[in-house]
Amino acid sequence: MPSAKQCDAVLIVGFGGPSRSEEIRPFLDNVLRGRPVPPDRYEEVVRHYEAMGGRSPYNEITMRQAAALKDHLAGQAINVPVEVGMRNWEPYVVDALVALERAGARRALGFIMAAFRSEASWERYQASVRAAREAMGPRAPEVEYPAPWHAHPGFIAASAARVKEAMDRLSPEERRRARLIFTAHSIPVAMAKDAPYVDQLTESCGLVAKRLGLGSWTLAFQSRSGSPRDPWLEPDIASELHKIGQGGVAVVAPIGFLCDHIEVLYDLDVEAARIGRECGVRMERAATVGDHPEFIALMSAIARSHLQPG
Repeated sequence: MPSAKQCDAVLIVGFGGPSRSEEIRPFLDNVLRGRPVPPDRYEEVVRHYEAMGGRSPYNEITMRQAAALKDHLAGQAINVPVEVGMRNWEPYVVDALVALERAGARRALGFIMAAFRSEASWERYQASVRAAREAMGPRAPEVEYPAPWHAHPGFIAASAARVKEAMDRLSPEERRRARLIFTAHSIPVAMAKDAPYVDQLTESCGLVAKRLGLGSWTLAFQSRSGSPRDPWLEPDIASELHKIGQGGVAVVAPIGFLCDHIEVLYDLDVEAARIGRECGVRMERAATVGDHPEFIALMSAIARSHLQPG
């Protein structure tokens, strides 16, 4: 039986995504939940999903990350339940908690799939967990969360490895001229003022660049939504590509995303790539950390610190 502070399971909490076209609008309705998004922006996002085949690979990749974590823990002789619960789509957080309870779990480590913390990327996930636990009542497993890990050597190593893979696809001459642009999801400036989001991003980007031996880099933002009257974090990736201009080279690293989904596959691979072509910029997009071994090892190390005494 675990001690009061020792976990006996892992709950991975993710964003979620539609798996087929008919799920797009119900999924987006879940995401918005009454938040004011202009109708034209809503329809624009629908078209983005449709352009990508009507589905997101988010759930599949997150399940792959969970399976890799479970295997890594088993390799350390730690065999515990690992369940995935999504905030906006199936399997929902409550489904994962029910599965953990049925497996006998009493206290789970809640690993939220977001490296950088803000109300949108952290507190809303915790609120979903609280709501799910309240729905279950006294039988719900308790959930605790890890300390910030945006500067963890495993995350930095995995992120740097993905950037290097992109750099390696350039010629030596292109590598010499390449501008490294990190991207993350833009959030309202008012939200950012009350969160460590930008500071954490800046720290991580600096550590990744240092590991790669690069002295300069840029942090840009993408995928903004909401009212155009409200200020959101800038600069936008599009403006940075325009700055580079004709004949330039850009390596774009979506450090703010842990796996490929619509904001990466459409907003970068389609929209930003189009802008790059129009500006005459050779753009190479780095992969997200996904199930890179260094990132899975990071998840495992954090989980072990909560699963084992001391």
